[in-house]
Amino acid sequence: MKGCSQAQRFLVFLGSTRTVGPPKPPRVGERVARFCAQSLEARGHNVELIDPLEWPATDGETESFRPHFSFAKGKAPGRLDELAERIENADGYVAVSPEYNHSMSPALANLLNHFGSSKFSYKPSLIAAYSMGQWGGARAAVNMRTYFGELGCLSVSAQLLFPKAHLIFDESGALLPDVDHRQWHGYCGRGFDQLEWWAEATASQRGRIDLSGAALTRDPAQRNAPKSA
Repeated sequence: MKGCSQAQRFLVFLGSTRTVGPPKPPRVGERVARFCAQSLEARGHNVELIDPLEWPATDGETESFRPHFSFAKGKAPGRLDELAERIENADGYVAVSPEYNHSMSPALANLLNHFGSSKFSYKPSLIAAYSMGQWGGARAAVNMRTYFGELGCLSVSAQLLFPKAHLIFDESGALLPDVDHRQWHGYCGRGFDQLEWWAEATASQRGRIDLSGAALTRDPAQRNAPKSA
């Protein structure tokens, strides 16, 4: 671990639910997410890949659009509670997203929007965007900075952008033989180093903050600035 003195807990969020193309091959993001997870595991961390296809936001009886924070304690669907606990216990996050219409994927936003910002707050995030074209999800990555800032898990300055990602990784998440492994590991290492450093730094400070304090109890207007004279 270059930027961290002890193992941290990271979640890698996969931001794609598409299983068919075009474009083909489908679910290239799964390759990117596996690469990120495997890279952090190789650094000695505890990592879990969160695939929205494996974490439905409903138990079959509750509307899928109802967020976790709208339930009374102990009343949310079991799967939502499980994921909320994982998010809360993590030390940092990697968000992997394709670019749809110059923005992050709806699948990623839908998954994360089910949980209140207190689950994410005072932790770092690393943005990893990809495309099957030349831009590597750069415009989505810019959009994601503001999103994760609002969640309270500020993104580190380095971003991982993967243009033509299907020509970089195989299905297992390993780098393909004909790409420059040294350059790719060096490029991605900067982001992982920053994520590690900030994860350790914020972990040492979170105990000084009451994370249970709600920013609002009735409606968002409670967070408004005071009225001027």
